Amino acid sequence: MNRRQFLVGSAMVLANFLSGCGIMRGGKKSEKSKVEGEFEKEFEREFEEAEIPTAKPPKRPRVYILKTGNRKEGVEKLMRVFDLKRIEGKSVALKANYNSSDAFPASTHIETLSAIVDVLGSLNAKLLLAERSGMGTTSAVLEERGVMRLADRKGFVIVDLEKHGGWVLHVPEESHWKNGYPFADVFLKADYIVQTCCLKTHRFGGHFTMSLKNSVGMVAKYWKGRDYMRELHRSPDQRKMIAEINLSYNPYIVVMDAIMGFSHGGPERGTLIEPGLMLASNDRVAIDAVGVALLRLYGTTAEVSKGSIFEQEQIARALEIGLSSGEFEIVPLNDGAEEMCTKIEERLAI
Repeated sequence: MNRRQFLVGSAMVLANFLSGCGIMRGGKKSEKSKVEGEFEKEFEREFEEAEIPTAKPPKRPRVYILKTGNRKEGVEKLMRVFDLKRIEGKSVALKANYNSSDAFPASTHIETLSAIVDVLGSLNAKLLLAERSGMGTTSAVLEERGVMRLADRKGFVIVDLEKHGGWVLHVPEESHWKNGYPFADVFLKADYIVQTCCLKTHRFGGHFTMSLKNSVGMVAKYWKGRDYMRELHRSPDQRKMIAEINLSYNPYIVVMDAIMGFSHGGPERGTLIEPGLMLASNDRVAIDAVGVALLRLYGTTAEVSKGSIFEQEQIARALEIGLSSGEFEIVPLNDGAEEMCTKIEERLAI
C-alpha cells in the first residue's frame, strides 16, 4: 500500500510524494412518542450553549481511495481502516446527503447508507440519522429515497430536522454569518458523527458540494423568524459561510461515494461522470480537495477549474479557520486505485 503526502501552505501548495503513489423511526407515526423516549435515553448528554466544540484538525489525516463498484464491500473496507473499537456501544449521529428526492449521485445511494448502518450496527452503536432537505419536504424525500423503509428494517432512529426544535446558536469569531447560525443539537449530543457525501458540482453558488457543503443540512432553514438559507445563498461569501458551519462539529469518519458524480450542474441533476471510486477520511478539507481534483480530471465548471485547488473558497476558508492541518496522505487501498491516485496527485500539485 503506497501513501502520498501533501503539505498545504497558506497561499500555495507544496506536494511531497512519498514512496509510490420531529423524531421518527421509519414512517410509522404511531411509534413517534416511543421513539422520542428511546432517543432521549440513548442520547442523554448535558451541554451548554458555550460548550459547542471547536472543530480541530485530525492528527494524522489520510484520504483512503478504493476502486470499486460494490458499495457494501467498499464501505466495509474503508470504515475498517479506522479505529472502530472506540464506537462500540456509543451513540452515533449519521449525516447523509438527502437534499432532494433525486436519485444518486444527487442523493446518498441507499446501498451506501445501508452498508454504513451495518458496520456501525455490528459495533452495537446507538444510531440515528438526522437530515434536513433543501429541495423538497424532508419526510417526503426520505420516504422516496427508501430511507424510512431502511430505518424500519435496520432499527435506527430518523430525526427530521425540518420539524426539529432543538437548535443551538453558534456564533464563530470573525464569521461571515450576520448573527451566527442555529446548529442541530442532535449532533452535539452524539458521541460520534459519521458523514457520507456525494461528488457533485453546485450551480447555486457553492461551486461544489461534498463533505463541507453537506454540513449545511445540519443548520436550520428557519429559526426565530430568520431565514438562514436565504442569508446563505444570497451572500457573496456563501462559500466561506459553508466552511464556517464546519466549526461546529468533528466527524469521526467521512465516506464519499464517487462511483458516479456530477461534473457540471448539481446538486440535484447534472452531467454524469463515473470515476468508480469510494473514498474515506477524517479530514473534510482533504477529502474535498481530492474530490475537486477528481472533478477536474473529468472536466468541470469554470469556477471549480480556476486556480489552485486549495484556493477554492470553501477549502481556503476551511484552512484559514483551522479545520485542517493542511497536511494529508493519499492511500490507495487496492491496485485499481493506484493509477487514479497518481492523476489526483498531479492535479493537487498544480
